[in-house]
Amino acid sequence: MSYPEPRYLGEKGEINAVFRAADTPPDIVAPNGTTTHYLASHTSTGGEFGLYKVDMGPKAPGARTHFHRSISESFYVLSGEVQLYNGERWVTGRQGDFLYVPVGGLHAFKNDSDDPVSMLMLFSPGAPREEYFERVAEFAQRGGEELREFQVRHDSFFV
Repeated sequence: MSYPEPRYLGEKGEINAVFRAADTPPDIVAPNGTTTHYLASHTSTGGEFGLYKVDMGPKAPGARTHFHRSISESFYVLSGEVQLYNGERWVTGRQGDFLYVPVGGLHAFKNDSDDPVSMLMLFSPGAPREEYFERVAEFAQRGGEELREFQVRHDSFFV
């Protein structure tokens, strides 16, 4: 096993780190109480990965079973209990639990509990998921072909 080929060829390093304070307001606040924080977006990582903190309110529906053709998705539970579908069965994710879903893997998530849940979602490589998070509810209300085209454009294939 070896490291990937170098992508930075400079000799002294650069000042290019990005800091996000814990008290930064969420980037999205949904009517059902779910908030999304863009910790590391496609833009800020140059497409290497996307990392998002998602806080779901009680009984929040999450996402039904789907897969991605170009990105993997991972879930890390920070607090609460979230139902995670691993492609075979639903499992209860609790603080410290982790689920990795390779490209093409069926998965889903939801909060069935009466308590909030907080988790990290990691996409690799970093796709521009922000538009998806910001507009999925709008397209879901439209339904039909517009919704399907929006989902396909964002590498989300529902079953």
